Formats: sequence, C-alpha cells, structure tokens
Amino acid sequence: MPHITEQSSHQTVLTTFEVTPGTCEDLLDLLRDAYREFISKQPGFIAAGLHVNDAQTRIANYSQWRAREDFQAMLRSDEMRARNRTINELSKSFEPVMYDVVATFE
Repeated sequence: MPHITEQSSHQTVLTTFEVTPGTCEDLLDLLRDAYREFISKQPGFIAAGLHVNDAQTRIANYSQWRAREDFQAMLRSDEMRARNRTINELSKSFEPVMYDVVATFE
C-alpha cells in the first residue's frame, strides 16, 4: 500500500491515461496484469494504486519507487516497452510524470 510522507526519499510517479468508456475496462485489465505479472516484481517497486473517474474517460495511476532510476529501468525493459505499445493502442494518450512529495495532510 502506498505510504505518502514528506520525509520519504522515494520517487512518486503519477501517470494519467485518457481513454473512452469503451476501452477503460480493457486498459484497466492490462494495467492490473502488468502490475501483477511484471511491474510489482521489479527492483525498487514499493506500491501502486489505480484510479478511474466516474465517466470512465480517465485512469490515474499512483506508484512509488525506491529511486527514479528503478522506475526508469522498468520503463526501458523490453517487457514494459511491449506492454506500453499495447497500452498506447487502448488510450488516447498517457503520460508518466515523476514527482517529489512536498507536503502531506491528514
């Protein structure tokens, strides 16, 4: 489970996917499989969560990594490149962006 804290040295990645209601569930299935079979087993992976809006036009993915280099290595792998080609076919666009946590509130 993701743990959000300002003191963390972890790398946070937020990825948004623009989809249609017709492709939303298919893409969610692909993302679940990618996390279950590959991403969660990569060095430096900590946790992730998938979110979908009510209209099923956007999927947001929150993931945490030990370091930026761990996330980049996963993205550059042959396995993930192949998966991303399929993901790209089901989404209008997607963009992973790396962030640092600067404030948290409870």
